[in-house]
Amino acid sequence: MSDISAAVKIEDISAVKKKLSFDIPWVDVKSELDAVYRKVGKKAKIKGFRPGKIPREILERHYREDAEGEAISNLMNRHYLETLQQKEIPAVTQPEIEQQGIKAGKDFTFSATVEVEPVVEPKEYLGLELEKEEPVVTDEDLEVRMAEFRQMFATMEEAEEDRGIRMGDFVTLDFTGALAGEPLKELKSENYLLEIGSKTFVPGFEEQLVGLKQGEAKTVPVKFPDHYNAAHLAGKDVEFKVHIKGIRVKKLPEIDDQFIKNFERYESLDALKADVQKSLEEEKKRKIALAFEKQISDKLLEKNVFDVPDSFVERQIYYMMSDTKRRMVSGGMEPKKAAEFSMKLHDQFREEAAKIVKTVLLLKGIAGKETLRAGEDEVEKQIREIAAQQAQDYETLRKSLEKDDLIDNIRSEILNRKTYAFLEAKAKVTTVRTEKKGIPEGEK
Repeated sequence: MSDISAAVKIEDISAVKKKLSFDIPWVDVKSELDAVYRKVGKKAKIKGFRPGKIPREILERHYREDAEGEAISNLMNRHYLETLQQKEIPAVTQPEIEQQGIKAGKDFTFSATVEVEPVVEPKEYLGLELEKEEPVVTDEDLEVRMAEFRQMFATMEEAEEDRGIRMGDFVTLDFTGALAGEPLKELKSENYLLEIGSKTFVPGFEEQLVGLKQGEAKTVPVKFPDHYNAAHLAGKDVEFKVHIKGIRVKKLPEIDDQFIKNFERYESLDALKADVQKSLEEEKKRKIALAFEKQISDKLLEKNVFDVPDSFVERQIYYMMSDTKRRMVSGGMEPKKAAEFSMKLHDQFREEAAKIVKTVLLLKGIAGKETLRAGEDEVEKQIREIAAQQAQDYETLRKSLEKDDLIDNIRSEILNRKTYAFLEAKAKVTTVRTEKKGIPEGEK
């Protein structure tokens, strides 16, 4: 093959895109065509000719398109890949190819436009001015968590006779909705359980039930939201005929020695509170760490402005949509609807996805400049911790990670943590304390 440097012209379309234009001499093209036809001739079956003895002009008559296509593919792949290697071009996508085919006696020309990883030279990352929240668990934090436990073990009791519905009650009712006087089967239900004040029904419906007693009926007019998912009801006035069949009240248990019997692992109220305190401290530390890393990322992005490949951003958007779909399905949404919902968020995710990609590249650049590394012993430790958390056999987990090419992901996570720790150590950090308000009266 001829000298690559003399056969290719490299243009910077942008900081993240290059165009490689190739001019391959006819002598090289002819040599490649000859090699392809020799291979074709050994396998070709044409009536009247023995395999391997078919004249070139006959082969060209029958196999020209396929042979030239293979020759073009071979030439482009060889020249393109060798150029990437020799010129150390960090291509991150498959190239967009433009070529006009082979013309006898003439050089073969083609161009390959490809996205490349940007050259990121991190700057102004030492001495960042940052604020870090002090991980303090307040009495209010403990109160909120204990209130959550009370909600978990709440019981339902029938409301007193002749007592009207109040906000927070759980009401069993029958209802039928009519549009323009015509009852609709999709707006009919029996023994429907509704928490008054939950805002899970049509806006304005729940409030009109307050004061009604068991056995009473009422016509409840409402207007459906303009953007309601059922188009035939969007923005329409509907009348519901409602019959109240039961009213139940949520009763919250007292936090006392009797309450402790709900937990097998605790022998006293103090033991429960001590464990809750520890859990809240760990939870707060994790949240503070995430917020602090975001603050570092935001500072880095302010001081380092650069472009990133669209392919990187699209890949990050795909991860974000996949995560959204997974969480929606875990929450009970049908997979098809979850997929449709996540797809609609594509454009909304773009800005955040670009920030994530830029942050990753900046951290990678900083780690390189500061010679930070993720040692194999650290990778090993991380995998063992994951195995313990997931109650998996270590060897089985490691083989699975290797099979799915996920070891590098773990290595990257470790390196990112070390880079954040390095930046924190070199930063000017001010410790702040955020006061937290108590829980709303109704949730105590």
